Amino acid sequence: MFNYFQTKTIETSGAKINLVIGGQGEPLLLLHGYPQTHLMWHKIAHLLAEDFTVIATDLRGYGASSKPPGEPDHSNYAKRVMAQDQVEVMFQLGYETFALVGHDRGARVAHRLTLDYPTKVKKLALLDILPTYELYANSDREFATAYYHWFFLIQPYPFPETLISNNAEYFLRHCLSQWSKVDDAFTQATIAEYLLYFDDWATIHSTCEDYRAAASIDSIHDQLNREQKITCPLLVLWGKQGIIGKKYDILASWTAKAINVQGKGLNCGHFLPEEAPNETYSALRNFLVV
Repeated sequence: MFNYFQTKTIETSGAKINLVIGGQGEPLLLLHGYPQTHLMWHKIAHLLAEDFTVIATDLRGYGASSKPPGEPDHSNYAKRVMAQDQVEVMFQLGYETFALVGHDRGARVAHRLTLDYPTKVKKLALLDILPTYELYANSDREFATAYYHWFFLIQPYPFPETLISNNAEYFLRHCLSQWSKVDDAFTQATIAEYLLYFDDWATIHSTCEDYRAAASIDSIHDQLNREQKITCPLLVLWGKQGIIGKKYDILASWTAKAINVQGKGLNCGHFLPEEAPNETYSALRNFLVV
C-alpha cells in the first residue's frame, strides 16, 4: 500500500523501529494510533510525499517495531521514551528538525516529543486528541463509557492481555467499527494487515503497557510540565462525530497548551486519515506547506 516507499528498520537506544520512507522535500514524521500501525496513513502518505520526505513509523510496541516486555513502573512505554525513539530515528536518517503529525497514541507521543525537544519540531499537527492529563483528571461517566479501553487496558498484567488474546480479531474489529463513523473506512485487506501484527501476545502486552504508562508515569511527567506550552505552530484536527468532537471544546483546550493554534473538526469519527482522507490531507498540506 506504500508504492515507491522504502522499508527500513532503525535501532534506537531502546528499540528497533520499523518505518517506511518516501517522497521528496523537507522531512515529515507521521505517528499512528491504537490499535494500528503506520499503515493508517496509506490513503494520504503518497499525496504528502509530493511535497515532503515522508517517514511513517511503527511506534515501539506496535506493528513490526520491537516489543520489549513492560517494566514494573511501565517506564519503558512512557511517552518520553517513545518520543526519544522517534528523535533517534530521525537523527539516524539525517534530520535534525522536522514536521510532525500524530494521531491518537502517536499524537500523545508527538505532544511529549515537542515538549521535550522543542527545537526539533518545526510544525506539529495532532489528530483527535486532548491532553492526556486533562482527560484523566476530568473523566466522567460519558467519557469512561466511550473510552472504556483507557480503563480496561491499564488493569494489571495479564488480565487484559488474556482476554484480548482469546479473540484478538474480534477485539480489533470492535475497536475499528466502534470508533469509526464511515462504513467503508477500512477494507478487508487493511484489517487483515492490522490483524497480522495485533494478533500477537507481545503486541497485545506492549500496547497495554502504552496505556498503563499513560495512567501512571506519563501522568507524573505531564503534571510536571502542565505550564509548559508548545512553541511551534500547532494544528489540531478532530472528528466531529466522535466523543472528543462532541463533548469538548478542543481549540480552547489546546490554546491553553500552545502559543499558536489553529484547527477544525472534520465530518467523521476517530480515524481521520482513513475516514476522511481528502479533507485530512488538504488540512495538513495547507498547514504544513509554507
